[in-house]
Amino acid sequence: MRKVIVYVDGFNLYHAIEQLKRPELKWLNLRAVAEGLLRKDEVLKSVKYFSAYATWKPDGLSRHKAYVAALRSVGIDVHLGQFKEKPRRCRSCNQRWTSHEEKETDVQIAVHMVSDALAGACDRIILISADTDLAPPIKMIAQLAPHVEVFVATPPNRYKICRALGPKMQIGTERLEAAQFADIVQVDSERSIERPANFRANRRGL
Repeated sequence: MRKVIVYVDGFNLYHAIEQLKRPELKWLNLRAVAEGLLRKDEVLKSVKYFSAYATWKPDGLSRHKAYVAALRSVGIDVHLGQFKEKPRRCRSCNQRWTSHEEKETDVQIAVHMVSDALAGACDRIILISADTDLAPPIKMIAQLAPHVEVFVATPPNRYKICRALGPKMQIGTERLEAAQFADIVQVDSERSIERPANFRANRRGL
């Protein structure tokens, strides 16, 4: 059986779902999504989820931590980057404020993909993202590990913006609907987590 590793760009996927205005789709079981992308002669070796906590948003942070706990309960390998503060200034009114920029996710995904390919850890890579910044590591794998197939599964409505990423398909909403966690997830023998209220129909926000 051919081994597959799936790499998930968490924020790219999240924002695509946010644009659908279907908050109930955010409670997404990424293992189920990954298994649905396998071919008959393949076995899923691992799923790697890359994201970062928005620590300055307490409610969103709580929901994100609940989601990460649910992911870990089904064996997802979670890799968290960080946000960095960036001072901003309005040129017209000189007003100043602080924004936040997510750092490290693209780099972490690239490093893991290239490292796994060169180590022979898998026969096929599936990248769930539409971020064209990930084109360079895909090209590097093609050059240095041509025996490893790289396939991109773009989030909903992102297919046309990532032509540079090579062979790809779009993950439709029907796949997301079919891959939801149960409303209550047993994360270990003593603890369970309930789907956050904002991850239900007609609600918005991480």
